[in-house]
Amino acid sequence: MPSGGHLGENGSGYAIIRESHIPGLSVSGSMKLVSFNLGHVILQQLPHRRRRAVNLNQMKSVRAQVILVAMLAATSFAQSDVDTIIQRSVEANAEDWKIAPDYDYIERDRQQGGGTKTYEELMILGSPYERLVAVNGKPLSPERQTQEQQKLETTVVVRQKESQQERRQRIAKYEKERTGDHLMMEQLTKALDFKLVGEQKLGAQEVYVLKATPHPGYEPPNNEAKVLTGMEGELWIDKQTFQWLKVEATVIRPVSIGGFLAEVEPGTHFELEKMPVAGNIWLPKHFAMKSQAKIFFLFTRKSQADEVYYGYHKPTPIQAVASER
Repeated sequence: MPSGGHLGENGSGYAIIRESHIPGLSVSGSMKLVSFNLGHVILQQLPHRRRRAVNLNQMKSVRAQVILVAMLAATSFAQSDVDTIIQRSVEANAEDWKIAPDYDYIERDRQQGGGTKTYEELMILGSPYERLVAVNGKPLSPERQTQEQQKLETTVVVRQKESQQERRQRIAKYEKERTGDHLMMEQLTKALDFKLVGEQKLGAQEVYVLKATPHPGYEPPNNEAKVLTGMEGELWIDKQTFQWLKVEATVIRPVSIGGFLAEVEPGTHFELEKMPVAGNIWLPKHFAMKSQAKIFFLFTRKSQADEVYYGYHKPTPIQAVASER
């Protein structure tokens, strides 16, 4: 049982349940011995005159029942481990989501027709702004840099002069999009059942590896979450921080979204990687998606995304941003 529950037996008929090593569980220590010395315990509980009547078949039957009970106990420990891992990972992701707007970063996008574009993502007065800084890995020409800087300065001035209502509307639009993305991440843990299949080292991190399959009876809260009902995947969760080091999910059966307008086809694949930024805060490192959908169930539409994130840092004051040359 790779999830921490291990059932063994020694020569005297002892059932051994290895305790969980997952931080945060109430069970402590490395091992408990559940003693079921069948030849001694069972006979001592019977009246003396009946002890000799216990035959070998009865002993085997009772012995099998005791082992079965111990196996069920070990399985209970295993599920407790999985539940704890998932709960701790949800809490870690929630903290990351809260603090993400406090960081600017660089994003490199692979273009549909080939090549890449690199942007500096800046948080300016409550919502992000992206400034183009490179194409195909090469810095912009001086003339293009000047143009991009002028666009940035104009945006800063416009946002400084907007009314309170305009600012609220702008920020609300950004927060709605952000909340929608976060909801999908939250729903991932509700729409899928998880099984701990092993532990391994991924890069420098020791991780738990969990297999995810659709949860029967899951009710998606919106059209976007419907795609989760036809997905399976794997999670690699850091053993120390419970952060999602990597997540992969694949659509395994057609899923209708948007009523009768579209259907997501099998083979659609999502991948997310995260990395430590500061302390226990982890933010996206890489996102990739290949999707295939049928529009009106007739026309096939394919799309893909491949984005790399790096250079996370606290936002630059808008006065400094606006004065850059």
